[in-house]
Amino acid sequence: MTPAGSQDVPAEFVRSLRSLRSVHVRPEVVLDEVPGPARIAPFSAALTAEVRSERRSVSAAELASGRFVVLYDPAGHEAWEGSFRLVTLVRATLEPEVGDDPLLAEVAWSWFTDALASADLDPLAAGGTVTRVLSQSFGALDVREEQTELEIRSSWTASDEDLAPHLRAWTTLLCTAAGLPPLPDGVVPISPLR
Repeated sequence: MTPAGSQDVPAEFVRSLRSLRSVHVRPEVVLDEVPGPARIAPFSAALTAEVRSERRSVSAAELASGRFVVLYDPAGHEAWEGSFRLVTLVRATLEPEVGDDPLLAEVAWSWFTDALASADLDPLAAGGTVTRVLSQSFGALDVREEQTELEIRSSWTASDEDLAPHLRAWTTLLCTAAGLPPLPDGVVPISPLR
């Protein structure tokens, strides 16, 4: 990952980015580096992800997508309660009956908290929103089926520079939103060579 920032890059931030490179994700998850936001923090980096029904197939269906942003302020930030802030987004299209569930927001937020707990993380200043969008087509487009999209926006502060467990937790959340079954205990996903 290439950090965004105009100053000399602190060693602590470089080590945090290296920790992200060590993460192996499920074969259905495709990660890409993108520029981090420039004005939110002195240093930033970002990844986008797609969860696809088949990793290598061009025609594979996208099951979920998202963005993982690392913000770093060496001086710390009072609202963050630390120096490393992680800001994430997860989007997924849901089955209509799932989208109609009145408890969907609470369930989706529990996916977030469960993903962090499964990585043994106790995040600082965690917060976020869950949004459900129902799209219904009319007129010439009414042949399209009703579609429900779920969006989970979350942010939290990492207690140290090892961000690998945070990225693993976020990809777990992505896969849960995509409807993939969890990996059995003891099974480690293997990423193909890049």
